[in-house]
Amino acid sequence: MPLLLEQVRVPTRWRERQSSCDGGSHRDYLPFVNVVKIALVNNMPDPALEDTEMQFFGLLDAACGDLPVFVKLYCLAGIPRGDRVQPHVKRCYFGIDDLWKDQFDAAIITGTEPHQPDLRQEPYWGELVKVLEWAERHTVSTVLSCLAAHASVLHSDGIQRRRLSDKRFGVFDARKVREHPLTSEIASPVRFPHSRWNEVRAEELDRCGYAVLTESERAGVDVFVKHKGKSLFVHFQGHPEYGAQTLQKEYRRDIKRFLRGERETYPSPPEGYFDAMATEALADFEKRALSDRREEIMAEFPASAEGAFQSAWTSSAIGLYRNWLRYLASRKAELTTFPAAVELYHQSGKRSAVS
Repeated sequence: MPLLLEQVRVPTRWRERQSSCDGGSHRDYLPFVNVVKIALVNNMPDPALEDTEMQFFGLLDAACGDLPVFVKLYCLAGIPRGDRVQPHVKRCYFGIDDLWKDQFDAAIITGTEPHQPDLRQEPYWGELVKVLEWAERHTVSTVLSCLAAHASVLHSDGIQRRRLSDKRFGVFDARKVREHPLTSEIASPVRFPHSRWNEVRAEELDRCGYAVLTESERAGVDVFVKHKGKSLFVHFQGHPEYGAQTLQKEYRRDIKRFLRGERETYPSPPEGYFDAMATEALADFEKRALSDRREEIMAEFPASAEGAFQSAWTSSAIGLYRNWLRYLASRKAELTTFPAAVELYHQSGKRSAVS
């Protein structure tokens, strides 16, 4: 069953993808009574806004099986939007005031690029706190991505994120620290992309009652959870939703920032992502960029790096989100009259076990 959205609010790229995949038009959620409703609060900056929509839509679509899942897009007013994306936001997104009036089973809250050392100084902080507190009271579970995870633990427990000496960037193997329904049937190691300058640490999370589910020797804490109010908050320091090309796009963006003088150091390439041939070509390009610091040389960015990346995290990502949707369906069945759809979904899960 395809992901469900309101017909008049479907982003163009998703509508075109669905039409090309199944030859049909997008399906509206209104005919479905037993549906899991998710509010996607997308706070990503303009260049990544639409890519992030597609990433989460695609991941949820792959994970939902026969379970009808409806997604509604929201964004914070405190995050400025440029002229290019304003028409898209106006057409496809709802303001946060609408969130208080609707009912949802779950929320997904993304991060954004920080500009202040203390997140509480960001202009959107007050509005984000209201969303987090709403999620505690009104959802079964909430997913928090990267900076949103850091904001959540800071607001709830005063845990400060710590600045890293270099960007944690690449695809990292993580081990399961404990058994949990969210990581059930997912093969080890669990691999997710990371892209961040800050981290929260296991010992501080442990002291405040968080359960770390997966942890990486190279990347630190990966996935961790805690019940807040009536909701299970699921925190990701990584980005399981990322598409195959996302890290490459971010790497090119960071190189351009170096060439324009917006950052002092040349960025390190994402770990565990490019193949050997591309890695060698990128090292040669770095030497060129360090000796000829002009944005124009991006025209010579090695072609061998354009498609030579690995997306080995897909099965882990789909497995974890499939388990999350199962959790939502099961909890909704306990709280409401939702047994038929839940049984159907669990049967479909048995037919297609997570590898």
